[in-house]
Amino acid sequence: MAGNGPLAGVRVVELAGIGPGPFAAMLLADLGADVVRIDRPNGAGLAIKPAYDITNRNKRSVVIDLKGENGPATVLDLVERADILIEGYRPGVAERLGVGPEQCHARNPRLVYGRMTGWGQEGPLAQRAGHDVTYIAVTGALGMIGKPDEPPTIPANLVGDYAGGSLYLVVGVLAALQHARATGEGQIVDAAIVDGTAHLSAMIHGMMAAGGWQDRRGANLLDGGCPFYGNYETADGGYMAVGALEQQFYEEFVALLGIAEQAPARKDLARWGELKDAITAQFKTRTREEWTAVFEGSDACVAPVLSLREAPDHPHLKERGTFVEHSGITQPAPAPRFSVTPGSVRSAPALPGAHTDEVARDWGVDGLVAVDSLVEDDEKEQG
Repeated sequence: MAGNGPLAGVRVVELAGIGPGPFAAMLLADLGADVVRIDRPNGAGLAIKPAYDITNRNKRSVVIDLKGENGPATVLDLVERADILIEGYRPGVAERLGVGPEQCHARNPRLVYGRMTGWGQEGPLAQRAGHDVTYIAVTGALGMIGKPDEPPTIPANLVGDYAGGSLYLVVGVLAALQHARATGEGQIVDAAIVDGTAHLSAMIHGMMAAGGWQDRRGANLLDGGCPFYGNYETADGGYMAVGALEQQFYEEFVALLGIAEQAPARKDLARWGELKDAITAQFKTRTREEWTAVFEGSDACVAPVLSLREAPDHPHLKERGTFVEHSGITQPAPAPRFSVTPGSVRSAPALPGAHTDEVARDWGVDGLVAVDSLVEDDEKEQG
């Protein structure tokens, strides 16, 4: 079920997991790849009904018991016909199940074998359990987010799982795919969330080395310490986001806010507290909707802070089609956009085992057997 995106014709085998692995496979599927998700008979452990798991859109699903007699052989039959494999087990688990890199490359030397874990394939913590918050904690990323007098703010699982994990895995497997097509040589891509998250902080480390960033929360230009880069409450309990960093944007901001005459000089760091108090007090004089109207059409770099349910109705996002409706679910549209080979939401989240017959036909694999139902499993083998 390949789409018409730039990855049309690319075949991907995804060994079912939770979090960053499925999201990475969804991104490949959104871009047109034919992604076959191999679900386990007892489920992958995510507490969400499969029909609502958007990370499984644009995929097809078969159920294979990797601990069963013919399970590994059936997976290897699919691997022989694939370009990419994605797995998110703890190090060594895929090998014990008979579908590790050595076994897979013996059947398909051109295969790109993508490994998604939190700690990576090596190191003292490689065999330990973890989740997004623990991975980003040790990289320094978590410690820099939030107010100085409060615990660090948890940024959902966006920074670790998806930014430091999924996106780096996708970059890695596509780069390795290019290499495989040029040379005929497949390889292993070790995508660790700790590595990707640390890599994301490259600019901050540079600023810190240059003396332009303090190693503490709420004291810097981009972490809420700067009065003209932050969030401010409005009269109705809403919030406005302010990012007026450059001089010309700042001047427009304070003019429209109505504090240009009394605001301290923006470069006077000793008076940043006074400036923040003035901005805070002024924003509380009107509602979020009123302030949105004030800054509409300006270059003041101010925007309303919307909820997840509100975001799809924002005029700009609505006109661009940033969100789409499919299968009764409002969801983000595929990104990025391509002028010649656009991605699209082609199908609803794949229900476990729903595509056994068509995958067997399209991939030419005879050993696939339909399984009627799944139940929840634990997450002990997740990386």
